[in-house]
Amino acid sequence: MKLVILKTDIKTKKKVEQMKSVFNNHPVISKWSIDTEDIDNVLRIEAEDNLLEDDVKKLVTENGFYCEELPDYL
Repeated sequence: MKLVILKTDIKTKKKVEQMKSVFNNHPVISKWSIDTEDIDNVLRIEAEDNLLEDDVKKLVTENGFYCEELPDYL
């Protein structure tokens, strides 16, 4: 199982709904969520190991949204 975490500009429940069918119908994504309460609107995806972060970025941008790697704050 792989976890992909990205910062997005998906800020409202309505925008989350726009992405719902994209993620729910993806063959290797098992679970996903977007935290619209977080300042970074964090997208978390649990998927099979063969899902690449770049594939997720492409999915998001093809649907009119922006996403990027979440910087590590240690």
